[in-house]
Amino acid sequence: MDDQAQIIRRLVADSTRGMSTAVFLHYVCQTAARALSASGVGISVMTDDGTRGVCAASDPLSERVEELQFVMGEGPCIDAFATRRPVLVADLGGSATHRRWPGYAAAAVQDGVRAVFAFPLQVGAVRLGILDVFRQRAGPLADTELPLALTFADVTVEALLDRQRDAGGGAEDGTVPPGGVAADVGHRAELFQAQGMVMVQLGVSIGEALARIRAYAYAQDRRLDDVARDIVARRLRFDQDHQ
Repeated sequence: MDDQAQIIRRLVADSTRGMSTAVFLHYVCQTAARALSASGVGISVMTDDGTRGVCAASDPLSERVEELQFVMGEGPCIDAFATRRPVLVADLGGSATHRRWPGYAAAAVQDGVRAVFAFPLQVGAVRLGILDVFRQRAGPLADTELPLALTFADVTVEALLDRQRDAGGGAEDGTVPPGGVAADVGHRAELFQAQGMVMVQLGVSIGEALARIRAYAYAQDRRLDDVARDIVARRLRFDQDHQ
């Protein structure tokens, strides 16, 4: 496994030079999905200051299932971040899983996902988010796949911290500094969170929620990031302030 870990590190390092953080994370998701025989992989930024949301996914379905956890406020990703430990769900259709995450489990199964494996992106006191592996079939990760998934999580953390340091920020205190990861990922996560909130407020799809946010930003001549920030901070509610 040490040799395999080195192969993953070289593969990621050699293939991602010059990439933005967002593009890098998308590449990691696609590479991990292939290596783990998964239907998809998603990475979410989650920090102690409350920044939460999807920042990358291997495909649209994985992005949707990853986002469901933030829309519903429950799921393996949320629990893995809170406990700082992997949460491995071999069968989302089981009764125990439905009791634990009634909204998320039902919605994910409806979208065709039957297993989710969530791995914290952390080192020491630093927590940057979660890497989720999705499968359309029930069943645990194989004995060789679990350490491989952990390696992908470790490599992702190492790369993100390197990017923070290159941007001039430190991460020893467990915070995400300005620039680097926060610049490329934080704003995207905030937009995803705003989409989820508007989706719930108006009872529309996630795509329709984004369309409403974009239309509002255009009509008000405001930047999309600024509108998303107001929604997340609850200064703007679409079910009250915008029809």
